[in-house]
Amino acid sequence: MLALHPVVVDAIWAAVEAIIPPAQPRSHPLGCHRRRISDRICFEGMLIRLVTGCSWDVAARIVHVGETTLRRRRDEWLRAGVFGALASEALESYDKVVGLDLSEVAVDGSLHKAPSGGEGTGKNPTDRGKLGWKWSLATDAEGIPIAWAPEAANRHDSKLLEDTLSILEFRGYEIELATVHLDRGYDYPSVRELFSESGIEAVIPMRRKADPTSPRIKTRVALGQRWPVERANSWLTNFGLLRRNTDRKLVHREAALDLAVTLILTIKLVKWRRRYGPVFAAA
Repeated sequence: MLALHPVVVDAIWAAVEAIIPPAQPRSHPLGCHRRRISDRICFEGMLIRLVTGCSWDVAARIVHVGETTLRRRRDEWLRAGVFGALASEALESYDKVVGLDLSEVAVDGSLHKAPSGGEGTGKNPTDRGKLGWKWSLATDAEGIPIAWAPEAANRHDSKLLEDTLSILEFRGYEIELATVHLDRGYDYPSVRELFSESGIEAVIPMRRKADPTSPRIKTRVALGQRWPVERANSWLTNFGLLRRNTDRKLVHREAALDLAVTLILTIKLVKWRRRYGPVFAAA
């Protein structure tokens, strides 16, 4: 998978290394502390777990460190806000190099398994009531993730919409939004009122009401401009840890989403450089 390609890993590590907190010196009366494991090795272990969805124990064995070491380093960086800052930096870099097209934005949710349960999980209505989680994702016109919000699987997409729009506003994207495309699952008066108050045009197909007197007729519904968010959801689903998450806390799932989006954006930038880099270098 391209997410583990050395070029991609090296590019992300350069950004991570600049923002991770410095290691705190430890004191011991006999001066016999073990040498601190390299941050780079721990970062590679986190990437392996994210991409493959393996356990902490397996990821730790692959990079030859202890499972507890990986968990502690993840929590240490989480408290320092490393993962959120990393995703924000990746978005800014993509916007500066390639550019975000916010004229047509699409929003949708995606449901996935969470067999270990814990905070931010609930009964998945599409998986026979098994425990699951979901995320609400907003993308630009080309399918680039620009806002995401994790929650329990039993929370309706329309309830997560406001959280997603708040993240867009926090990042300064809301003032550039012209049109937002959603599916018929968002066809509620409260949702339409939300967009009416914000002055953003919302394209929402109306829910079909069943007519008991007429036979059931299947009609073809055009996907329209929702394909970018559907494609982005499929990119995220390729990450094993997101597809079947075993974390017990919502903040850990959010960190995994931040890192996954960072990988997607970095891959996009690497491909852009390979395609257009020589052209700009010659100019």
